[in-house]
Amino acid sequence: MRLGVNIDHVATLREARKTTEPDPVTAAMLAEMGGADQVTFHLREDRRHIQNRDARLICEMAQTKVNLEMAATLEMQEIALAMRPDSVTLVPEKREEVTTEGGLNLLREGEKYAATVKALKDGGIRTAAFIGPDQAQVKEAAKLGFDAIEIHTGEYANAARRGPGDTLRAVQDAATAGRRYRLRVHAGHGLTYHNVHPVVQIPEIEELNIGHSIISRAVFVGMEQAVAEMVSLMIR
Repeated sequence: MRLGVNIDHVATLREARKTTEPDPVTAAMLAEMGGADQVTFHLREDRRHIQNRDARLICEMAQTKVNLEMAATLEMQEIALAMRPDSVTLVPEKREEVTTEGGLNLLREGEKYAATVKALKDGGIRTAAFIGPDQAQVKEAAKLGFDAIEIHTGEYANAARRGPGDTLRAVQDAATAGRRYRLRVHAGHGLTYHNVHPVVQIPEIEELNIGHSIISRAVFVGMEQAVAEMVSLMIR
């Protein structure tokens, strides 16, 4: 199983003071040294954390894979085609949200994403859809030509403390559907050192993208160790 480390919150800390530190590019390099298989970041339309310069430097300097999260806009499409990350994960955006709150609604807005998916794939960039654990959405992702899905694990993460109940089963079922439709299956959102193990045990999931928990741990033990500790929890 691969680990993508989301470095957005390093940039969030920097932007809190509008200064130059901490540097998310340095964080990306340290994450790789800690064992990350991929660096993930979200270049938002409002540029609230990651900036264009960060994105460009990470794409140029990363020794592992780079995964760009972005909205399906023409501006972002052009940036992605210029920077050439290994993969793009399309996500919904709302300016008032603190973090990405839900998945794409491909059933309602599929036409909106189809052109972006085609343009990125024509440019040699793999595409993933960030969706809730809904089998109908998984099927639609396959119809629209996505290479992968990333299952939103937020409901599972919120429920995990009191017992995941049906939320883990929903993630499992969506992952199974993804494999059935020949999609690569990723997962992320709200995963921590304490709740990641059950998700790791879902065999169809190939990749986890985790940010806040790792960056929070890194404040106390350093980026390399924080990443290495998460990597150790993802061994099947």
